[in-house]
Amino acid sequence: MASPPLVQLQRPRPTHPHAQIDRKPPWLKVPAPGGPNYVALKQLMRDHELHTVCEEAHCPNIGECWEHRAATFMILGDVCTRNCAYCAVAHGTPTALDEDEPLRLAAAVERMGLRHVVITSVDRDDLANGGAEIFAAAITEIRRRAPDTSVEVLIPDFKGSGQALRIVVQAQPDILNHNLETIDRLYRLARPGGRYVRALELLRRAKQLDPGMLTKSGIMCGLGEEWDELLAAMRDVRAQGVDILTLGQYLRPSSDHLPIARYYAPDEFAELRRLGLEMGYRHVEAGPLVRSSYHAWEQVERATASA
Repeated sequence: MASPPLVQLQRPRPTHPHAQIDRKPPWLKVPAPGGPNYVALKQLMRDHELHTVCEEAHCPNIGECWEHRAATFMILGDVCTRNCAYCAVAHGTPTALDEDEPLRLAAAVERMGLRHVVITSVDRDDLANGGAEIFAAAITEIRRRAPDTSVEVLIPDFKGSGQALRIVVQAQPDILNHNLETIDRLYRLARPGGRYVRALELLRRAKQLDPGMLTKSGIMCGLGEEWDELLAAMRDVRAQGVDILTLGQYLRPSSDHLPIARYYAPDEFAELRRLGLEMGYRHVEAGPLVRSSYHAWEQVERATASA
């Protein structure tokens, strides 16, 4: 029996970074949130005076994840000292550091009975270690109150501070994530406060500090990158020893943010996943609606199983 013909996937065409596509394809449509677990979790966040990146970043998966009683907590306040051109989180002058936040966070995790928790933050360039001590305290307190819960942290670049990174790594999270976000050519446009090489260096140093710790990174698709540039960024991340990669479609939070240059089709994400696994990643989560924490509770299980 003859083999079926190979399907030739359409590759992204070179796109000007300021190009704009307004019509959203059908595969990006999701039901509005509002189930009972969603409502209960939202109230829990308010009761404990906690923030979630699910809400602040307008994540399209909030309904699905919250119905699974999974959320990504955002510590260090809800005002970022940076102004990335793709991000919906408010920027400006942050409020004073809340040193009791790790206690409230751990109490919420215990009350929710989470198997896996993700902790991220705004950038706090106003603090000496960028808030690394609060990350570490949150990890420690969750370990004390919910010892069966695995902990993932999605950290900022701490302006390249080795001391800040060491504080977080020494608290022994199960997964340390730092998102590359985009290709080298578009970094200054999309992430003016960050540096492409600095992000890669952080991932490399984290693995050196704790070789047994799972590391993770993510890239947005559709900001104006070309296919070969995207593959080059994937290889750059893998070269730092990163175990898990997430790839998802960039969605413009508002008209004040960078426009969408291109929508990737589901079969293109499937191809990116295949190529990522060929590069040596333990797990690749790729799809139009994928975000760093999408199905994070499954990612850690799959990456561990493939070790």
